[in-house]
Amino acid sequence: MIPVVTPAEMRAIDAAAAESEAQLVDRAGAAVARVARTMLGGTYGRVVNVIVGPGNNGADGRVAADRLAQRGVKVRVFEVATCPAALPPADLVIDAAFGTGFHGIWRAPIIGDAMVLAVDIPSGVDGITGSASSGTLRADVTVTFAAAKPGLYLGKGRQLAGDIQVVDIGLDVSSATAHVVEASDVSGWIGRRGGDAHKWAQAVRVVAGSSGMTGAAHLVTAGAQRAGAGMVHVSSPGVEGDPPIEAVSRRIPGFDWADAVLNDLYRFHSLVVGPGLGRADHTVPSVTKLVIDAIVPVVVDGDGLFALAWNEHGAPTMLLSREVPTILTPHDGEYALLTGHRPSDDRLAATRQLATDTGATVLLKGPTTVVASPAGEARLVVNGDERLATAGTGDVLAGIIGALAASGLDALTAGAAGAWLHASAASFGPSRGFVASDLLAHLPDALAALD
Repeated sequence: MIPVVTPAEMRAIDAAAAESEAQLVDRAGAAVARVARTMLGGTYGRVVNVIVGPGNNGADGRVAADRLAQRGVKVRVFEVATCPAALPPADLVIDAAFGTGFHGIWRAPIIGDAMVLAVDIPSGVDGITGSASSGTLRADVTVTFAAAKPGLYLGKGRQLAGDIQVVDIGLDVSSATAHVVEASDVSGWIGRRGGDAHKWAQAVRVVAGSSGMTGAAHLVTAGAQRAGAGMVHVSSPGVEGDPPIEAVSRRIPGFDWADAVLNDLYRFHSLVVGPGLGRADHTVPSVTKLVIDAIVPVVVDGDGLFALAWNEHGAPTMLLSREVPTILTPHDGEYALLTGHRPSDDRLAATRQLATDTGATVLLKGPTTVVASPAGEARLVVNGDERLATAGTGDVLAGIIGALAASGLDALTAGAAGAWLHASAASFGPSRGFVASDLLAHLPDALAALD
């Protein structure tokens, strides 16, 4: 996993370093120069413009400029205070104007068609939220040191950072409590089924769907199956009909159905509740009782989150009494239902806060999905794209997480691995016309790619 630290955490790491500031600046500048040479494809006849500011980022840029000049690159250095509105033509612009501590508005000069290499973070991007002013240069590559910063993956920063390269300059970042999930991590978390596996070894119970919304139950169930569940039992309160293929349909009443699910929940290893249940008043008490009394890890999604928000006990505190893991999977609107306000621009802090308040692991969906445990550990899943912005994809995600929780993964890992697999499956699908059921077809591809 790639460590992620806030600007304040990075300052503390810098302050604790055994090396001098000058040594760290020299290492950082040398790393920038190496990446610049790679981007240029050589040094002969190349021209580089370097924009430098007054802080350490500017110092890094000056070191990089000196290193490139020593290699024969024609280098021009422009101070922020006297930088012209348009720079002369160049092959590459190194943006070393401002770092993660910058506050204000930065309007970069016109640079033509030059490539851009940002030092630590594109100047003008907030290191925590990723917000940025309209004048920020979009980087082709961002070189950041020791650990990534949240703003590189959130808000506008996600589009402005380009290819993010984290360079080791000798700092100890073992204190980081947030990390970006990579394919190698997911591969290590998700093992193959053993030779002695049987269908009940990873069993998932699903309560989802209602009259007119049975598709949600099918998507959740199939998501769990494709993610490894050997047995799935599914119920849609008060609805009779054919179950999703290869699943068992369990009829439960339309009202007061919690006990009907709880009675044999001991046979299962996880429970997924909520997608497509509807928002009728009589649904709320059944969801509340089921979630509070369930003896297995519970994934709550969709209308299940609505029920928790409107129950008489008050979500978030009702979940604190649970002795087994709970995973909440809200998008921004459902987050607002649970808390009374939408998540702040600091999505990492917002996710952690809801996890702390509820005692649940929280997966806040978005272009970058943030997963946080009640203890404050967080995972960023950054491989998703716009294909996931379609109805039903969240139902599939809930099923995937349910299957991974049933396999014995802890809640934080199940949420992070599930979100990563979900995004990876989408990458195998069509760029246009993508629908939720395409995820089901491509989940095996995503899993196979991990081998």
